[in-house]
Parts: sequence; C-alpha cells; structure tokens
Amino acid sequence: MPTPRIESTSTRLRALADLSPDGILGADEHGLVRMINQQAALWLGVDADAVIGQRVEDVLLLRDQDGRSWLEVNRPYEAIAIAHGVPEQAWLNPSAEEVLTTARLIRDEPLGRVVAVAVSLRSGRGRARLDRERSDLVATVAHELRSPLTGVKGFVQALLNRWDRLSDEQRKLMLTTVNADADRLARLIAELLDVARIDTGRLQLYPRESSAEVLVRRVTDSIQAGTSREVVLEVADGLPEVFADPDKFSQVVTNLVENAVRHGEGRVTVTLGPTDRAWDGVRIVVDDEGRGIPMELRRRVFTKFWTTGEGGSGLGMYVVGGLTRAHGAEVTITEAPGGGARLVVDWPSADRRP
Repeated sequence: MPTPRIESTSTRLRALADLSPDGILGADEHGLVRMINQQAALWLGVDADAVIGQRVEDVLLLRDQDGRSWLEVNRPYEAIAIAHGVPEQAWLNPSAEEVLTTARLIRDEPLGRVVAVAVSLRSGRGRARLDRERSDLVATVAHELRSPLTGVKGFVQALLNRWDRLSDEQRKLMLTTVNADADRLARLIAELLDVARIDTGRLQLYPRESSAEVLVRRVTDSIQAGTSREVVLEVADGLPEVFADPDKFSQVVTNLVENAVRHGEGRVTVTLGPTDRAWDGVRIVVDDEGRGIPMELRRRVFTKFWTTGEGGSGLGMYVVGGLTRAHGAEVTITEAPGGGARLVVDWPSADRRP
C-alpha cells in the first residue's frame, strides 16, 4: 500500500512550499507540472490543484517584451550537457506584472539528460525599488553637479565677454569663485567614487601615523573661509597621532563640519581630545547649536540618501560611516550641550582596520 505514503509526502512538500515567499514550480522529464505552490499559482493566474499534470508551457504563462514564452526562450530540456540552471531573468505574467525567475536543471547523471526542471519566481518589486534608487542617485548627482557647473559657466562666460571692462579685483573675485566651485565638484566626484568603492568593498587606504590637529585645523580653516558661521577648533594638549589615510581622514572631518554648518545653527565647535575607548586614539567632537537629531533618526543618518530636506546629496554621512569603519574607528551621534547635534568620532592611534 505505497500510494497513501507517496500522497502524504507530496502533501507535506506542497504545504512546506506554500510557506515560501517565492513561487515554486516543478516539472518532470516529460514537461508535465508535478508541483506548484500557492505563490507561483497566484503570480501565474492559475489554480494550483487544477494544473498538476498539465504541460508546463500551458502553466508557466510568462512572456517577454517580444511576446515569447519562458519555455520558448530558455528551452531547458534542450540545454547543453554542462548547463545546470537558468540565470535570473525578468518576465511579465498574465497581469503584466514583472516577475523574476531562476531555474535549476536536474539531470539523471553528470552530463546526462534533464529529468526535471525547478523554476523559482519572485516579485520584481525589489528590482523596481533598486531602479528607483538608481534614478534617485542620478537625479541627486545631476542636481549637485549642476549648481557649481552653472556658477563656473556663468563666471567664465562673463570673463570671456567682458575681460577688458573688468578690473583686476573683479577678475580675481570671479576666478576665486570658479576655483571654489571646481573644488566642490572635485569633492562630490571623490564622494561618489568612495560610495561605489564602499559598496563593492574596493576601498583603498594608504594609512600612516598623522597629526590629527594639523589635518583638522586645515579643514576648519578652509571651511571657515567659505562661511559666515563661526567655526571654532579646541585642541587638548599631548594628543597622540592617529593612524589614518590623511585624505580619507580629512574627508571624514570635512563632511562632519560641513554637515554641521549646513544643517545646524549658531557656532560650530570642533574639539580634539583623548578617546575613552580601550585603545589609544583621538576623539573628534563636532557640536552645533541647531535643533539636534531625534533619537529615532540617528541610525538612519549614516544610510545612503539620508537628508533633512535642506539640500545636500545625502551621501556625505554615508561616506563618513564607511570610511570610519574601514579604519577601525567609531562614529556616534548624541546631543550637544547647547541642544544641537553632537557627532563623535573615536579614531585609533594604531592599525585597527578590520
């Protein structure tokens, strides 16, 4: 009496498959559907029980933009002997919704014939979300690039058209502005490259022992020269050196201070002191006198595209998080004594890179 056991096993497998968030369809060597879960049936617009035993081309109703079916394009039963699967592809179901599929080809022996095909289906909404994120990135980059480029274009055009009528002081002012906008473009491009390298794990560092005071003072002096806001640097005595890539360290400090200038209020105070961690290092504290960052938003600050709606690419703090982690440093957000935001970076004096 083997039949009840086989049916019982099949029922249990079907029940387990129904728990999967992905659609699952299995066909035998003759191209007949032997298993389909509820999620796959939902996306294909069929009855899961009624299609058992039907031909897979009558059930797997997926089409590409040219109207070709999944089976017509992939021909799994005719695949070359070394093929073991079909990579992810995008298809349209009968409701014109995007469905992503992958498939596994089961052979009776290595390089043997295909005796079963297992197809996995999942919603294309995740890919659509990624597409929207890419579109957001393109729009953000375009906006951030356009602003300084507009300034550069305008001043260069004015210099070309009115060179003889401009005084030396006016020319110097225009060229100074063009230089500042060019620096802004260079920083944005470097930021974008760092985002790509952080995401792909290809960030290259060239760390060495460096003076935190020298690097931070250079950053604060540069930012102070370009803003009417007061930027104050306070340095404790006897600080150790930091082990850092000087360019990346300066980029972290620049992003923190510029973020405080852009989004905070009042005076921006940068303090250098010893860290209280178990390892030797320097603590960099950036305080502003603004509204602060609510507790529920603090974990989102270091995510990609996070902004307060007051301008910026939404990538600066993401880069800060990535560069600090890459050096074995730590960054946290608390409240400043004056009620604004306080960003704290503990930077090691020795090599703590992961």
